[in-house]
Amino acid sequence: MQTKNIIHCENLLKTYKMGDTKINALNHTDFSAQKGELIILSGPSGCGKTTLISVIAGILGCNEGTCTILGHDLTKMSEKNLLQFRAKNIGFVFQQFNLIPTLTVSENVSIPLVINGIELDTAKIKALDVLDHVGLRAYGDYMPQQLSGGQQQRVAIARALIHDPKIIVCDEPTSALDSVNGRNVMQILKSLAKDSQRTLIVVTHDSRIYDFADRIAEMEDGIVFNTYKNNG
Repeated sequence: MQTKNIIHCENLLKTYKMGDTKINALNHTDFSAQKGELIILSGPSGCGKTTLISVIAGILGCNEGTCTILGHDLTKMSEKNLLQFRAKNIGFVFQQFNLIPTLTVSENVSIPLVINGIELDTAKIKALDVLDHVGLRAYGDYMPQQLSGGQQQRVAIARALIHDPKIIVCDEPTSALDSVNGRNVMQILKSLAKDSQRTLIVVTHDSRIYDFADRIAEMEDGIVFNTYKNNG
């Protein structure tokens, strides 16, 4: 594994206002990740985990600090350049799958390519290849509601993969799954990190999947206060 960090965030501050009260979702925290790592981000609800991965993914800005991804400081990028950077380099796996019910499985998976200007018919061909990688090639013409929860999450992973991102962030990817499907999903994610040298950050409360991590980063009160290698 290369030792150079492809994610390097320093002194991140993200503040929200609730009436006259300011809440620091991120409280001057640091975070880094290397190529090919699978890092689990753990901590209680409301500690800033989802905010942190949203900043890393370029979905949220921050009030202070720097967030350098693949050599680019996202805090200094224009909205247009940030959108282009995210569309090319970042994959996002959501907790509730976020599949569009009126589109077929292959059309759902095709969305990131279409956003990047690829014709739908061409994108759907690539979608079938990526679905094959997660064991769902035969389901390309199905509607999302015809699939099980575990299958829908694998479709969501395929959608996050299709544009060959270097970084994938996952928000509670196993929370809606039973233990067997949850471990199957994590096995797919683990293989993605190792086989393709992608960096994966997985937010989770599910201690059953901690053994898949290379490192575990613990958060509380908007701060990553402890990071340690997982020794199995």
